[in-house]
Amino acid sequence: MNNYFEILKNDSDSSARTGRINSSRGIIETPVFMPVGTKASVKAVLKENLDEMGCMIILSNLYHIYLSPGIEIIKKAGGIHKFSSWSKNILTDSGGFQVFSLSDIRKIRDEGVEFKSIIDGSKHFFTPEKVIKMQLEIGSDIMMVLDECSIFDADERVIAEAARRTLKWARQSIEAYNMFKNNDDSKIFGIVQGGFNKNLRKYCAQSVSEMNFDGIALGGLSVGESREATIEMIGHTSQFVDREKPLYIMGLGDPVGILNGIGFGVDMFDCVLPTRISRNGSAFTKYGKINIKNKKYSEDFSPIEADCNCYSCKNYSKAYIKHLHKNKEIVSSILLSIHNINFLFELIRNARYAIAENNFIKFKNDFINQYES
Repeated sequence: MNNYFEILKNDSDSSARTGRINSSRGIIETPVFMPVGTKASVKAVLKENLDEMGCMIILSNLYHIYLSPGIEIIKKAGGIHKFSSWSKNILTDSGGFQVFSLSDIRKIRDEGVEFKSIIDGSKHFFTPEKVIKMQLEIGSDIMMVLDECSIFDADERVIAEAARRTLKWARQSIEAYNMFKNNDDSKIFGIVQGGFNKNLRKYCAQSVSEMNFDGIALGGLSVGESREATIEMIGHTSQFVDREKPLYIMGLGDPVGILNGIGFGVDMFDCVLPTRISRNGSAFTKYGKINIKNKKYSEDFSPIEADCNCYSCKNYSKAYIKHLHKNKEIVSSILLSIHNINFLFELIRNARYAIAENNFIKFKNDFINQYES
C-alpha cells in the first residue's frame, strides 16, 4: 500500500479488487470509468450532469487542447480546472494515440514526434519532456507519458522498435517530471506497449513497473484487434505489472470489456464509446444495446431502462428521445449520453459491491449472459 493508492478488497476468486486513489481533488473509488472530455469537455454533457452522477475524474487530451485553445490560454485562465470549471480530477492523455492515428502526417524519431496540425496544417514537435512540462503547466492531476502505439497486425520489428522507444521516453518523462514539478499533486503514469507479442508485453510491463511511476497503463489495445485478443492480452500483461499501483487500460469502455478488465485487476477505464454511440442513437441497457431509431420505439412511452435512476430515464421516454433523434435535435445526444455514462457508473458501482461480497465472478457472468443473450 502507498499513500496515493490503497487496495481495499481483493476478490477471492479472481484478480478483481476495489481501491481508493487519494487525490487532493477528492477520493476516486476504484474500479472507475473516466468519461472522455477530449477537448476539455465531455461531449453533450454538462459538468452539473457529471456531478449528479458522482463523477470524480474525467479525461482530457493534451494533443487536442494544445492545438486549440493552446497551452498559453489555459495557463492564463489559471489552469485546465478553472478554464473548464471542473474542480475534480482530470487525467490528461499525452496525445500519443492521436499522433499514431495521423500516420500520413507525422514522423516518429527517437527525439520525439513531428506532426501536422489537423486544424491548419502547421508543423509541431512533441518530445517526452515537452509533453510532461505542458501537462504540469496546465495543472493535470494525472499525466500520461508520450508513447508510441503500433497497429495490431504490425510487423514484429516495428512493434519492438515502438516498445523500445516508449520505454526510452518513459525514462525521459520521469526525469522531466522530477525536474519540472513544483508540488506533489500531479501524478505521472507510465504506459506499457509491446503490441500482441506476449514476451515483449511481459518485458515492457516489468520495465515500466521498475520505474518510479504513480500508476501503470496498458496502451496499444483496442486498436482494431478482436475482442478475444484484447482480453487475452490484458490478462497476460496484468500478471507482470506492479500490483501495488493503479492499473489503467486505455480506450476500453464497453460494459462487457469493462467487467472482463475488472476481473484481471484493472482499476481505471476510459473510452469515447458511451458518448459516441449516443450521437448515433444507441443506448446501453442490461439486455444489450438498443437503437432508438427502431420503429418499435415510436410509441414506447417507457424510459430507456425501467429501473435506471439517471436524469434521462427519470424524465423522458424512448418515444420522445426517438422523436428528438429523428428530427436531429441535439437534446437526443444529451439525454442518451447522460444515460450511457450513468449506466457504466452504475455497472462499476455494482461490481465494487460484488467484489466486497466476494461475489464478482457470479455478478460478471450473470451480467454478460443477460447482456449478450
